[in-house]
Amino acid sequence: MTLCLALLITGTALRQIDRAHFALRRPRTAPGPELIAHQRRRANNTTPLLLLAGQWVQITGWWLLATHGPLAAVIAAVAVAVHFRHLQEISHAAVHGILARTPRANLLLAEVFAHYPLALAPVPVRRRRHVRDHHPNAAIPGTDPNLAELHTAGLRAGLTRAAFATALIHPLTPRGIRTTTTTITAVLRRFPARAAAVIALAGTAYLAGGTAGLLWGLLVPRLLLYPQLAHLSLIIEHTWFDPQVRTGSPAWVEAGRCLRLYPRNRALAALAAATWLPYGDLRHYAHSAHPGLRWNYLPALEHHLAPPHFTPDALLLGTSSVARHHFDALTPAPVGHAREDEPAMTA
Repeated sequence: MTLCLALLITGTALRQIDRAHFALRRPRTAPGPELIAHQRRRANNTTPLLLLAGQWVQITGWWLLATHGPLAAVIAAVAVAVHFRHLQEISHAAVHGILARTPRANLLLAEVFAHYPLALAPVPVRRRRHVRDHHPNAAIPGTDPNLAELHTAGLRAGLTRAAFATALIHPLTPRGIRTTTTTITAVLRRFPARAAAVIALAGTAYLAGGTAGLLWGLLVPRLLLYPQLAHLSLIIEHTWFDPQVRTGSPAWVEAGRCLRLYPRNRALAALAAATWLPYGDLRHYAHSAHPGLRWNYLPALEHHLAPPHFTPDALLLGTSSVARHHFDALTPAPVGHAREDEPAMTA
C-alpha cells in the first residue's frame, strides 16, 4: 500500500508541473489572439512529457491498489477509466498541435502515451477525422463523423424513451461492447505494432497487480468504463439534433451548435473537469470557437465570449438537462400539439 500511495502522489505531482508552467502570468480574460500569443511563449516539449508520464505513474499505482480486495479493485477500475479519458483529451490537444512545441513532439507523445497503449487509430487518422471532418461540420448530418457515431449508438429521430435511455449507455450494452471490441481488433490487425504495445501493457498490469490488476485495472476500464465516459463526453459537446444554423465569426457559429454544461454549478463543473470532462472538454464551446488554444487558456477565453444558446445545469435529470434537450429534439411534438411536461429523464 505504501508503494501504491507513493506512485499516486508522484504521478499527481508530475502532472502539476505542466499546469503550473502554463499558469504563469496567464490572463484571467482575454481574446483568442492574445491568449494564443501567450501560449506560444510558454510552449515546450518537456512539461507535456511529464504530464503524460504522471498519468501512467498514477495508473500503475491503481493497478497495485486493485490487489487489496473487491472494493479496492472497483475503485481502481473507475480511476483507471478516468485516466484513460484524460489520456484521450491530452492526445486531443496533440491532434490540434497544441500539446507540445513541435509537430514531431505532438505526434510522438500522443502515439506513445495514448494511441499505442489504448489501441487507438494513428494520430494522423484521428487528426483527419477530427480536425478536417468534424470541426467545420459539427452536427451536420451526413458530414460530421461524430454525429454518425451517435446515430450508430441509437440516437435517431423518433426513438422511444427506453431506446433513448439505452442509447445513453450504449458502450455498456452488448451491442456497444461488440462495437468497442470490433474497433480495437480492427486497429490491432491493421497496425501490428499497436498489438505489441497492448500486449506489453497487459503484461505490465499483470506484473503490478496480478489478475486483479489486469482485469480491473485494464480490461474493465478499457472495454467498458472508459468508452462510457467518452460516450457521455461526446453527448454533451453539441446540440447535435437541433443546432442553430448561423453564419459569421467562429464564436458566433459555434454558439449556435455547442452547449456549455454546468455553467452555474461550480461543484459539478469542478468534478466533471477532474474526471470525465478533463483538459478543456468541459469548455468545448470555447475550444470550438478557437481550436488552436490549449486547454489552460480556455477559461480565460470563455470569460471573453458570450455564452452559447444552451447552457444546461444537469446531464440527465430535469426538464432543462442535456438528456431532455436531446430527447425533445429527436421526438418533436406533432404540429399543433404542445409537448406535455413529462417526468425527468433518467438513464
